[in-house]
Amino acid sequence: MGWMIVRVRGTIHARHDVVDTLRLLHLTRANHATVVPERPEFRGMITRIQGYVTWGEADPKTVGLLLEHRGVTDSGGAITPEAVPAIGGAKDLKELAARITKDGLQPVEGIRPLFRLTPPKGGWRSTKKPFARGGALGYRGPKINELVQRMV
Repeated sequence: MGWMIVRVRGTIHARHDVVDTLRLLHLTRANHATVVPERPEFRGMITRIQGYVTWGEADPKTVGLLLEHRGVTDSGGAITPEAVPAIGGAKDLKELAARITKDGLQPVEGIRPLFRLTPPKGGWRSTKKPFARGGALGYRGPKINELVQRMV
């Protein structure tokens, strides 16, 4: 299973290590999202940037929806069902979504490692508080899929 990470805040007055970590994850602007595998290296990166992002367990259905509506190839075109075998080596979009959910976006050839999303319908909750206290930041668990579906 992989983690879906969505950037909530900008980097005004942020420390350099936070800015560098966001850049390494390809989260260069607010409302950008990426999928990374559940590994200790990425957990450490998420811990460092937890005041700027929200994250949770990615669902293959949500990743498939993102690929269909917001996925972009390296050449800048949309991801069509006909182009999936040439992009990720998968048979169809469902198989590609399952592979991305497991391994993350970065190792997949031919796809940009981020999704550019719109702000969520209904707006963000407080962008300064953690999710557990009624805000938008931090760990959401499987509820990240509901947020991303509101942002597509």
